Amino acid sequence: MAVKMRLKRMGAKKAPFYRIIVADSRAPRDGKFIEELGYYDPTKDPVELKVNEDLAKKWIQNGAQPSDTVRALLKKAGVL
Repeated sequence: MAVKMRLKRMGAKKAPFYRIIVADSRAPRDGKFIEELGYYDPTKDPVELKVNEDLAKKWIQNGAQPSDTVRALLKKAGVL
């Protein structure tokens, strides 16, 4: 099973809110996931980002591949 770290879109139309999740790469974007690592809210000023660093590091060590966006967010949060 290929595991990816990616964003799950939530919120209303024109008001996106994202959760950072770990999911099977074959699962749909907003479908079944394994674990939630944090959230990202680009609509707030300043941008709101919260990541559970311990869980993120654990999943990366176990082979989970972050998407390009999640990789950038993890760098911003100081995890990578």
